[in-house]
Formats: sequence, C-alpha cells, structure tokens
Amino acid sequence: MSDLRFTKDHEWVRLEGGVATVGITDHAQEALGDVVFVELPEPGREVEEGEACAVVESVKAASDVYSPLTGRVTEVNNAIVDDPALVNRAPDGEGWFFKLALADEAAFAGLMDEAGYKAFLETN
Repeated sequence: MSDLRFTKDHEWVRLEGGVATVGITDHAQEALGDVVFVELPEPGREVEEGEACAVVESVKAASDVYSPLTGRVTEVNNAIVDDPALVNRAPDGEGWFFKLALADEAAFAGLMDEAGYKAFLETN
C-alpha cells in the first residue's frame, strides 16, 4: 500500500513498506522550467527533516531539494542524473529523487495530504 504526502517546499513523499520515496511536485517542476542538472545525496547519508540534500537546476534557476523527513538515504535515482528532463516528464513517477529509511515512520502522517497541498497552493 502506498500513501502520498506533500511538503510546503513542494516535495512529494510516497511511503511504501517503511521506505519513503521523495521527489518534487508537478507544481515545482513547472515553476522551475526545463531541468538541466540534478545533484543527489550519497546513499547512506543521514538527513534531518528540512535539510537541503539535493539540488535541481533548470534554465531559470537552481533550487535545493529538502528532506521531508529524518532518515537515511537508501537509494538515489541515477536516471535523473543521466536524463534531468525526466523530472519534467514524470515528476511524480520515474522522476523521483531519493529513498529514505525513516527514523520515525509516524512523522509521515504530519505531512500534507493531497487536499491540504492543493489548498496550500491556492493560498501561496
């Protein structure tokens, strides 16, 4: 079973079997424009909630990608390093950034659900 949540920094998080997959939202990739470069965290890195741990660069700007939760990076998506435009084509699918083994799985429930994220976008 998978569940999808969102952050105010426009990351999405999908929890499956205690592992959180993290990417940027469609809204974020649209705001960035054509993605031309991605830098990912090293597998094994311990990250804190809110910590900048990846970088995405587009023709318009460079932006940090923040860890939505505390945990250890277990896997990165090298496909987006080789083909950064994959982030634009499939931001909520094949364009994911990294996976985390969560320090506290219950913290996932504190992130916004889809309705909450849509409401957040309307007010910001």
